[in-house]
Amino acid sequence: MTGQPSSSKIPFAIWSLTFCAFAIGTTEFVLVGLLPAIANDLAISISSTGTLVTLYALGVAIGGPVFTALTGKTDHRKLLLVTIAVFITGNAIAFFANNILLLQISRVITGTTHGVFFAYAVVIAGNMVSPNRKATTIALVFAGLMISTVVGVPLGTYIGSSYGWKMTFLAIIVWGLAALIVLSFSIPKQPKPTDTLKLKDLPKVLKNRAVLIVLLANIFAYTGTFVLFTYLSPVLENITGFSLGTINYILLVFGIGVALGNIVGGHISNHRPSKVLVFLFLFHAIILFILSFVMMSQSVIIVALLLFGFFAYSNVPALQLLAVKFSESKFPGSGGIASALSVSAFNIGAAAGSFIGGMVVDSSLSLKATPWIGGIFVVVA
Repeated sequence: MTGQPSSSKIPFAIWSLTFCAFAIGTTEFVLVGLLPAIANDLAISISSTGTLVTLYALGVAIGGPVFTALTGKTDHRKLLLVTIAVFITGNAIAFFANNILLLQISRVITGTTHGVFFAYAVVIAGNMVSPNRKATTIALVFAGLMISTVVGVPLGTYIGSSYGWKMTFLAIIVWGLAALIVLSFSIPKQPKPTDTLKLKDLPKVLKNRAVLIVLLANIFAYTGTFVLFTYLSPVLENITGFSLGTINYILLVFGIGVALGNIVGGHISNHRPSKVLVFLFLFHAIILFILSFVMMSQSVIIVALLLFGFFAYSNVPALQLLAVKFSESKFPGSGGIASALSVSAFNIGAAAGSFIGGMVVDSSLSLKATPWIGGIFVVVA
């Protein structure tokens, strides 16, 4: 059994990568709902627990590309299994943590494994299908990440609020162990890495103009997305007038749009992804500008948020595919690093969007301006 494509069907191994991505996505996003409980349990401030979010993002943005470059010559199948094992270890540290320092160490470890996992999962998934199905497989891998925002995060938050925040990490550990077992039996033997870049060659990938353009587009697109998304709940409560209980269901609608957009985006990006990406950015920006005018209408905004989720994440497969494609065309063996950099770009955009959104909210522009300011960033993308 090898990693070479043999049929038009989606191999089970790709679904196992989706299974793993669900656990990783839950680990990243569930902490937001657990911050108050962690702060109370450890007798620290909310701002101190907020560093756990920042450190995870730094692990993805910095640790991911660095460790991907350092491990380029390692067998990709073995590396993926080790990455999940380290991911489990990181969550185990969180489960046993009795102080903020151990939790911070845990978040750096799990953030780094996030970057490394998606870097190589994309490459491995692409090796198992024909070239015209690569975008679809990328979408399926990232579908686990998207679905985690709809299912994993609410479930993890419920477990944490009902049984204690440590039980959420225990649940993730159990899921991770199951994922490790499934991966070990399903991932086929991978082609031996030949042309690989070393850590010192990382700047070469960034100097590739085409790759840099894709990465910058990624950053600007998700800066625009997170300017609004970070403050979506306050917008729905304070401007649209929804109750907190109702907002949870509306966020579920948004999450459904995210999952659908990722899958459809993968399908339509198999052919001419560059052209597809331009149109997806266009619709992404348009829906953000529309949201500026419909925030007072409860019925219209629900439909608008479904479309926002759809178009905001339908470009993920194309962005990932183009980064890998452009990098490999100039520097063979650099696909893993390019993939990791693409994941980093997403997280940089998310962090920048959250920061800029906070500035907007605290200014005279207020919450009402978050959609159209986000739209401007997507237009730049």
